[in-house]
Amino acid sequence: MSKWSGSAELVQKNEAWIPGGVVSLNRKSDPNICFTRGVGSRVYDMDGNEYIDYQAGFAASFLGHNDADINKAVANSLASNAVLMGAGPTELEGTFAALFCKYVPTIEKIQITTTGSEATYHAIRIARSVTGRDHVIVMQGGYNGWHNDVSCNVISTLEDIGPRVSPGEYPYDTTSAGIPAAHKSLVHVVNYNDLASVEYVIKRYPVACIILEPVLQNIGIVQPKAGYLEGLRKLADENGFLLVFDEVKTGFRHALAGYQSICGVQPDLATFGKAVANGYPLGVIGGKKKYMDYFVHSDKAKRVLIAGTYNAFPLTIAAGIATLQKLASPEFKVYEHVYALGEQMEKGLKEILPALGVPFHIARIGSAFCVYFMDHQPVDFHDVLLHHNFELDKKYRRALIENGVYHFPLPIKQGSISFAHTKADIEKTLEVTSKIVKSL
Repeated sequence: MSKWSGSAELVQKNEAWIPGGVVSLNRKSDPNICFTRGVGSRVYDMDGNEYIDYQAGFAASFLGHNDADINKAVANSLASNAVLMGAGPTELEGTFAALFCKYVPTIEKIQITTTGSEATYHAIRIARSVTGRDHVIVMQGGYNGWHNDVSCNVISTLEDIGPRVSPGEYPYDTTSAGIPAAHKSLVHVVNYNDLASVEYVIKRYPVACIILEPVLQNIGIVQPKAGYLEGLRKLADENGFLLVFDEVKTGFRHALAGYQSICGVQPDLATFGKAVANGYPLGVIGGKKKYMDYFVHSDKAKRVLIAGTYNAFPLTIAAGIATLQKLASPEFKVYEHVYALGEQMEKGLKEILPALGVPFHIARIGSAFCVYFMDHQPVDFHDVLLHHNFELDKKYRRALIENGVYHFPLPIKQGSISFAHTKADIEKTLEVTSKIVKSL
């Protein structure tokens, strides 16, 4: 009998009422495990198995599962009888916005959504209104949400996108049916770290914005080359389009002020989510006042709609306030702790993985890491497709899961260390890794 027989039965049962048996098809995996609870760095499934968790809700639970301070803030919000009115402002949303702009000083104003996808949707709308243009540039292998402008080229095959071209663009490899062909024609896909291809597109189309993860973390950890982000900033300024950073994954995990504070490049707009409320459903779009005020533009033809019954839901905003306060507190030293654990993990993996006898590279920024089975740091998605050993990656992840270390069982997905992890967790993980390397 499989160690995940209960999970398999649940998926089959759910399929009677839910297409695919799971409410977000990004969660479907092999093995497809039903997790019932999480505490700190650990998660537990319905079959009684325990795991050290490095998936962390796709990197959302940065402080760890069910962090006591965040849960207390949410409980206090419940006890105060805070209510969803759907009318008028609330004190909580103002408090959160003021804290956010304090800790991310490049952001002058924000609006609050329920998900990161909604935030990127609004960013593109603002860019189109500001510029009067319709075309958008996105990254090959990046992920910016589920809507029409960005639902493409997430983890494509080489057969679908073809060989590397530079300068040039790639076919719109849709991740969803139902996107009109006319809409697809407005979206241009280029490789990350390729300024020449951005120049190629902007010479041919009226581009409203380029939207990208400043570090590609949908396909592991692909970092910007020296001068790349600065080059995008220069092209945006010279050609009149907006630079949008999608910091849904990078924001707050790498630094309190976002990755933009590390790279020193200020986008016009930025989106955030995941770690900002330690996994509670909260998205943020923020940026320069002159662009954010398009939400209340005096000219109706330029005014951008933002609406949502559950925007700034009281429990979620309470979690967001508590998360920002904890991340900023010198008492906890969150970033110092997770960066040290990241170094410990990288050092240990570099000592263990040579026993496999195959090329490998550990890509890491702070608490986020990825093992690539290739001999160098990838520069873009084509580099990964051409050089990474996907089959070995699948076997590696499966073996870790079977031995109580959970990474999402899809090749090149990042590992995420949380504040709740300890040195002992990393040591245990490395022990398991050493064991499975011998079996592999």
